[in-house]
Amino acid sequence: MHQTPLPYQDPARPVDERVEDLLGRMTPQEKAGLMFHTMLPMHADGRPVEDGDDSDFPADTTGLIRDQGLSHFNLVGTAEPRRIAEWHNAVQEIAHGTRLGIPVTLSTDPRHSFTANIGASIRAGAFSAWPEPIGLAAVRDPELVHRFADIARREYLAVGLRVALHPQLDLATEPRWSRQTGTFGSDAALTAELAEAYIRGLQGERLGPDSVAAMVKHFPGGGPQKDGEDPHFPHGKEQVYPGGMRELHLAPFRAAVAAGAAQMMPYYGQPIGTDWEEVGFGFNRDVVTGLLREELGFQGIVCTDWGLLNDDEIFGEPHRARAWGVEHLTPAERAAKALDAGVDQFGGEECPELLLALLRDGRITEARLDTSVRRLLREKFVLGLFDERRYVDPDAAELIVGNPEFRAEGAAAQRRSLTVLVNRDATLPVTRPAPRLYTEGLDAAVVARYGRAVQDPAEADLAVLRLYTPYEQRPNRFESLFHSGHLDFPADELARILAVLDAVPTVVLINLERPAVLPEIAERAHALVADYGAQDDALLDVVFGRARSEGRLPFELPRSMAAVAASRPDVPNDTADPVFAFGHGLGL
Repeated sequence: MHQTPLPYQDPARPVDERVEDLLGRMTPQEKAGLMFHTMLPMHADGRPVEDGDDSDFPADTTGLIRDQGLSHFNLVGTAEPRRIAEWHNAVQEIAHGTRLGIPVTLSTDPRHSFTANIGASIRAGAFSAWPEPIGLAAVRDPELVHRFADIARREYLAVGLRVALHPQLDLATEPRWSRQTGTFGSDAALTAELAEAYIRGLQGERLGPDSVAAMVKHFPGGGPQKDGEDPHFPHGKEQVYPGGMRELHLAPFRAAVAAGAAQMMPYYGQPIGTDWEEVGFGFNRDVVTGLLREELGFQGIVCTDWGLLNDDEIFGEPHRARAWGVEHLTPAERAAKALDAGVDQFGGEECPELLLALLRDGRITEARLDTSVRRLLREKFVLGLFDERRYVDPDAAELIVGNPEFRAEGAAAQRRSLTVLVNRDATLPVTRPAPRLYTEGLDAAVVARYGRAVQDPAEADLAVLRLYTPYEQRPNRFESLFHSGHLDFPADELARILAVLDAVPTVVLINLERPAVLPEIAERAHALVADYGAQDDALLDVVFGRARSEGRLPFELPRSMAAVAASRPDVPNDTADPVFAFGHGLGL
């Protein structure tokens, strides 16, 4: 016998009517569960990780969905596209079997480039590989950014990922800060322009069943970190504006709101010396309600950055909750303060019992939960998760993700993004046939396609060195993934590099995940080329004239660490006498 669908199950009804019908049927437990967005792993064969399973990242998938009412998850790690799609469908099937059948929304950190950091991004793997966002900024082409975001949208949709925990619109104004590779550089106007293209590529002109919702971060701009330290960690919690440039850092977020960004993530940072309350942005009513909601008019979902409420272990090591400025409060009190600030959802947490305790104590009302739950439910309906988008096709996922067209476009973007900084005596492009090459840091099989490898610089016609921006080793395993601290090469390493440069004409290829300090290398290299995430063949294609580069520096390269220390963290391109200015690039 055919059963008449309930109003919220009827796709013919208006979204707002469906939201109100479903909201009226939900228990406080179900509402509270919706307000948490935690991390969820999968087995490599596509099975959900369940309680008691052997897994590097333990989880109780069924318990989280069925018993705690969670329905927003951030996929940890990666697998083959077919397996991710199968996992997505298995998770949705668990959710379908709950009392109300509320579908799961799956999110992801960036997964289309070269950085692997469990707290920030995932290496491309089976997905098409592109330059990091900082490399897209080096090309300065909004159409390229829109195309990248549209391809990311299609690959995400194929495996069931519906929320992008990006773009990252912080300005790269503190040269030491570890998160610059995920930004569009130091220029606010360029970042705002590319942000709009990126959001429209993910979401389309309006959010709908073919969209991936953009969770823009890190509001109100996480670049001006004191001493460049990252606020994932207590010693990096202070965000400062000695140059008075707070409004500049807001410009990209204004553009994101105007472009219709679906979600916004406040940063961990604790503002110091402003008229804002000196508490982390996720707890900050001045910022979330006063600035984002009231001044900027943002109507979407506000989700905190991960881990604001509870202390936790990462890689078996203890980490404090990022409750900067409210460390003295209990987890429940922190949750209440964040709700008072105006957030809708807690990232990286799975503790709805805190909200239920606050309800019982009268500290918050069910009406306050309803305000956020409406937003969260509405997005699920708009994305089609209750209807045609609940499940995905694993066969289609296998064909779409990382297909030859998408890979070719990513590879072309890698080449376009490369930035030629020095080209003395027209060293580039190298035209000599089959030169003898001394190389470091490059794959020998790739090098063999361009010349004959030799083991001694003295025997070479040309040396090609692939280098990476220096950083300080940090003892904590999680923090070691965030490359922070000094930007100059240690004396012994610099001496070794310069010895090669003095022995043979040398092309230096430098990966700029942050602005490296390299005046001596720039002075003595025959050619210097920057990349922001590129495969070896992309770099060598430009060196040997098989492809053209278009990149220009998305930030300046300082002359010394003394100049970096003397610069103001909130002011773009503020170091004295930089080796290369913002926008430098010779093209080739």
